[in-house]
Amino acid sequence: MMLIDLAGVRRKIDECEGIVQQQTRGVGMLVQGFESFGLDPKLLQGIKDMGFLEPFPIQTEAIGPLLKGRDIIGQAQTGSGKTLAYALPMLQRIEPHLREIQGLVLVPTRELALQVAGEFERLGRHTPSRTVPVYGGASMRGQIEQFQRSYARIVVATPGRLLDHLKRRTVNLHGTKFVVVDEADRMLDMGFIDDVKSIL
Repeated sequence: MMLIDLAGVRRKIDECEGIVQQQTRGVGMLVQGFESFGLDPKLLQGIKDMGFLEPFPIQTEAIGPLLKGRDIIGQAQTGSGKTLAYALPMLQRIEPHLREIQGLVLVPTRELALQVAGEFERLGRHTPSRTVPVYGGASMRGQIEQFQRSYARIVVATPGRLLDHLKRRTVNLHGTKFVVVDEADRMLDMGFIDDVKSIL
């Protein structure tokens, strides 16, 4: 998982071509609830609706620095809560009055795009921020209409389909402030690194 501001994105992607790992520290440590991060009450309600009571270790380590705008490169096991670790700071920092895409999450597969976008939508259900999944095997026209209808602030996309949209100029990323490359190691294994660099 990686969330970085766009200014340093190319350098960070280059660094990821080597194995860059940040092991989660503090397993078993006593943590306070999500309220301790100073999150918007609407996000806290979304967390409550999803049934989460206390942060997992990766969330404890990542949320605070990401809220402060720091770059993070981290690793966590499946089911450890890494999506929330980057989704909450991104949703917190999105400016809902700006009708443009401000956050981008790149994922390797269609299934992950749907899963991650669904988590963003559930977390942000009480906020104006909308999240749109973009992936191959689905109608381009349908995705374009979804962009126009929802005023998406966040896009969760597979690299190939997002490149198609960028080439057709049906997606504008000029207002994007935050980028996550989820499952970056799998992206490398699947040969997506050149597509990721082209997007960023």
